[in-house]
Amino acid sequence: MEQRSARGNRTLFEREGELSAVDDALGELTGLRTDGAEPGHRPRGALLAFAGRAGIGKTTLLTEVRRRAAAQGCTVLSARGGDQEQRVAFHVARQLLQPQFAGSADADLRTALGSWYDIVGPALGLCAPTEGSPPDQQGLRDGLDWVLTHLAVKRAPMVLVLDDAHWADPESLGWLAAFAPRAEQLPLLVVVAYRPDELPDHAESFRGLPGRAGGRPLDLEPLSVDAVAGLVRETLGEHADDAFCRECWAVTSGNPFETVELTAKIHDRGLTPTESGAHLLRDLAAAIKGSGLLTRLERLGTSTVRFAWACAVLGTETRPALAAAVAGLGHEEAADAAETLRGARILTGTPTAAGTLEFVHPLIATAVYRAIPSGVRVALHGQAAWCVINDGQGPSAAARHLMETHPDGDNWVVQQLRAAAGETLRAGAPDTARSYLARALREPPPFDDRAAVLYELGSASLLTEPATTVNHLRAALEEPISDAGLRQNIVYRLSQVLAHSDRLAEASDTLAREIRVTDDARVKLRMLSEQFMWDAFRADEPDHPSRSRRLTKLADRLKGRDLTERYIIGLRTWDAVLRGEPAHVALHHAERALNGGLGWAEADRGFEVPVLVALAHMYCDRPGRAEELFATGIADFEQQGWRGAHLAFGYTLLGYLRYRRGRLAEAEDFARAGLRLAERVGPGTPVYWYGTGILIEVLLARGRVAEAAQLAEDHAFAEPFPAAVVFPDAQTVYGELLLARGLVKEAAEELAAAGRRLDPRGVRNPAWCPWQLHLARAERHETPERAVATAHEAVARARQFGTPSAIGQALRVAAEVSSGSARAKLLEESVAHLERSPAAYELACALVALGTELRRTGRSREAADYLYRGLDTAVQCGADGLADTTRAELAAAGLRPRRLHSTETDTLTTDERTAATLAAHGSTDHEIAVELDTDEQTAVRLLSAAYQKLGTDRTGLETALIQPTEGRVP
Repeated sequence: MEQRSARGNRTLFEREGELSAVDDALGELTGLRTDGAEPGHRPRGALLAFAGRAGIGKTTLLTEVRRRAAAQGCTVLSARGGDQEQRVAFHVARQLLQPQFAGSADADLRTALGSWYDIVGPALGLCAPTEGSPPDQQGLRDGLDWVLTHLAVKRAPMVLVLDDAHWADPESLGWLAAFAPRAEQLPLLVVVAYRPDELPDHAESFRGLPGRAGGRPLDLEPLSVDAVAGLVRETLGEHADDAFCRECWAVTSGNPFETVELTAKIHDRGLTPTESGAHLLRDLAAAIKGSGLLTRLERLGTSTVRFAWACAVLGTETRPALAAAVAGLGHEEAADAAETLRGARILTGTPTAAGTLEFVHPLIATAVYRAIPSGVRVALHGQAAWCVINDGQGPSAAARHLMETHPDGDNWVVQQLRAAAGETLRAGAPDTARSYLARALREPPPFDDRAAVLYELGSASLLTEPATTVNHLRAALEEPISDAGLRQNIVYRLSQVLAHSDRLAEASDTLAREIRVTDDARVKLRMLSEQFMWDAFRADEPDHPSRSRRLTKLADRLKGRDLTERYIIGLRTWDAVLRGEPAHVALHHAERALNGGLGWAEADRGFEVPVLVALAHMYCDRPGRAEELFATGIADFEQQGWRGAHLAFGYTLLGYLRYRRGRLAEAEDFARAGLRLAERVGPGTPVYWYGTGILIEVLLARGRVAEAAQLAEDHAFAEPFPAAVVFPDAQTVYGELLLARGLVKEAAEELAAAGRRLDPRGVRNPAWCPWQLHLARAERHETPERAVATAHEAVARARQFGTPSAIGQALRVAAEVSSGSARAKLLEESVAHLERSPAAYELACALVALGTELRRTGRSREAADYLYRGLDTAVQCGADGLADTTRAELAAAGLRPRRLHSTETDTLTTDERTAATLAAHGSTDHEIAVELDTDEQTAVRLLSAAYQKLGTDRTGLETALIQPTEGRVP
C-alpha cells in the first residue's frame, strides 16, 4: 500500500504500519472508526512517538499526520525543535500555543487566560513580564497545562505535533513530557518524533508510552531495496532499471532523505538511470552530505557561503533581510544568494521581505553550521546579537548568540545578558536565566557591577540550586559595594536561602553581623525582624528566653506603621503562643499584626510570619479565622504562580487546621495534596517534614496505625530530625506513632527527648506541642505516679494558656493516667471545656472516654448518652477507629448503636444561631436556656455545635457571626 505525502506529492513507502497507528489514533480521537463502523465509545486522545536516526523520514511522516488530521477537521498545533534554539526558553511552547492567540487584543487575552494571564503570558510571549517575584516552575507548568487542556476541550478534536523533540528547549520539553501521558483523558492526540540517541533524560516519558501505543515508541526503519526503487522511479521514471535502483539503495543505506536528494541530483544531472550509470552514484551521494555537501556549497561563491552561514547561525525560519545583515550583504546580493541556495536544494522557503527561509533538512543545517570556521562562527554570533537587537527583538533574542561569543570585557554584552536574564527569569525559566548571568560574569562585568551580577545570579538559582545560591551571594558580599540597598538585599536573600536549606544558625549569624555595621535604623529593624524570624524556627537556638524578652520589649512599643513593624508584632504573637502566654494576649498581638495588612506574597519577603499569625488563631481556638487567612494567602500564592513549596505549605497546613477542627477526612485530603506537592519540591525539605508529620497525625486520629507507620517508613520520618522547627513537632509525632504501635519504652524515650529540647527554650504550650500528654500515656505502664505528675503539669500549662481545647485535651489525658474516682471528675471537666471549643475530634474522644468510664463504674444510663454523642461526633469527624471503639463499648453496655440523626454542615440551625448570638452578647448558659425555653444541657450542646461550625470558642463568637463566609477555603 502506498500513501501520498502532502509535501511534494511524494509517496511514503513502507510506513503502512506507522500510518495505520496514526489512522487508528485519529479514529479514536474523532470518533470515526477506520472500518466505517459506528463509534462504540466517546472520542479520546493518545500519545504517539516516532523514533529514528537523522534522515529516516520523521518530518515527512509528521507532515502526513498534519495533513490527515486537518482533513478530518482537527485543530492542529505544530512545533519543531531547533539545534540553534535549544537555549531559547519556551521556544517550542510558543510555536505551539502562540498562534492560537495571535491577533487577540489584550482584553481578550486576559479573558481567555483568566488568572493565568500574568503567569503564562510572558512565557508564551503574549505579554511583557510583570515586576515582582516570578512564578515557580511548577506553577508555570500548571498554567501551561491549563492553557493546553482548555484549548484541547474548546477546539476539539486537537492534534499536537512536535518534530525534532530532542532539540526542544528544556522548559518546553520538560512540560510536554510531563503533560503528554494525560492526552488519553482529553480529546487530544500528541504526536512526537525524535532521535532516540539525542533525547534528554527529562523527556523519558516519550520512550514509554501509555495505553494503546503498546508501551514503546514506533521505530522507523530504513527503506528496503524495493521501496528505494519505488522512490527512484517516482522521480526518474519507470525505465530506471533494477541494477541502478539497487545501487541507489546501497549508497544511501535505505535512508529516505539521502535517497530523495540523490534522485534529485540524478535528475538535475540528466543521468540515465541504467546500470551503465550506476558507477557515478557514489560520487553523487557523497555530495549530499558531509564534506561533499560543503564542497558543493563552496562552489556557489563567497557571498552565497556567507549567506548560508548566516542562516545556520540564525536558526529555523530565518528572515532574508536579517540573514543579509548578519552576513554583511546588500539586498540584491543576498537575494541572489538565497535563490542560488534554493536552487541547490540547500535552503527552502520564500526569499521575500515577508517570507522566511530554512534549510531543506536539519542534517544540512547542522553540517553547514559545523563547517563555519570557529573564529568566524563566533564573530557571526556577535553580529547576529547586534542585528536582532537593532531589529527590535530584544535582549532575550540576542542572548543565545551572545552565549556563543568569547569573553572580551564588553559591558554592552554584560548589560544585554543581564536584561535577558531578567526577562527570562520573570517569564519562569530560572535555569536559562542563570546560564545568561554566568556568561555575563565571565565577560567580566565592570568592577562596580560585579556584586550586582553575583546577586542576580544567586537570585536566579534560589529555587533550583540553593547551595550554589549561597556561594554566589557570599561572593557578592566580598565585593566592594557602593550601593547600600544592594548590600542589604544580598544579606536578606542570603539569610533566606540559608534558612530554607535548613541552615538556620548561619542565616541568623549572617544577619547579626550585618546588624552590627548598619547605621540606618529602619534597615536595622528590618534585619532584626528577619533574625527574630529565623531564630524562631531554630530547634537548636542557644538562648531562646533572652530572644523572647528582647522581642517582647521591642514589639510591645511598635505601632505597626509598616510591614517590618507588623512582621515583628507577628513574631511576638507566635512567641506568645509557644511560651503559653494567655491566649487573649497572643490574639491581641495577632490583630495588631494584621491591622494594616500582612500579605503572603510580598516582594522580597517570606511568607513565614503571615502563616505564623494565621496558625496562632488556630492554637487560640479560632480555626475559622485561621482558615479565612489561609484562603487569602493561598489565593495570593496561586495568583503569583507559586505552586511549589509555597502551595505545598498552604495545603499541608490547611490540612492541619482541618485536623484541629476534627474534620479528619478533609484534613487527610489536604495533607495528601500538600505532601504530593512537597514531594515535587524534594525530600528532606521543611515542607516535606510538615506534610509527612501532619498526615501521620491525621491517620492516627482516624485509627489507621499501620498505614501511618508505613508512611513514616516510606518517607524516612525518623531520626535525625530537621534543624528547623516544624509543625507539628516531628520528634513528638514520631513518639506518638511509636506509642500507637505499642512500642511504649521507645516512645517514652523520644517524647522525653522532645521535652528536654523544648523546655529550655521556653516552649511550654501543650496546645502547640503535646509531648507531655503523650509522655504521660507512655509512662503510666511502668511509672504511673510519674505519669500523673507529668499529665498534671501539662494541665497547669494548658490552664495558663487558657483555651478550652487545650485544657480539655490535657484533662482527658490526666484522667487516662489517673485511677479511682478522679478519672470521672477529670473527664467531666474535660467534656465541659471541649464543649466550649471548636475541637470536635477532641470532644469525641472525651465523650467516649467519659461514657466508657461511667459504664465501667456501673453508671450505664449516664454512660449511654455520652457514648451515643461520642459515636455521633466521631462519625462526623471521620474518626473511624474511635467510632469502632465506641460501638464496642455500646455493645458491652447492652446498647445498640442508633441511627445517626445529624449531618456535617457549616450552616447553623435557627436555635444554634440564636444561642450563639445570645452568648456573643454575654448571656450565660442558663439565660440562653430560658430564652430558648429548653434546659441548660441542651443550650450547652447548641453552643458546642455552633463553636464547631463557626470555628471559634466563646470569645470569638461576635466576630465569627458577622464574618463573611465567601473567603473560607471550601
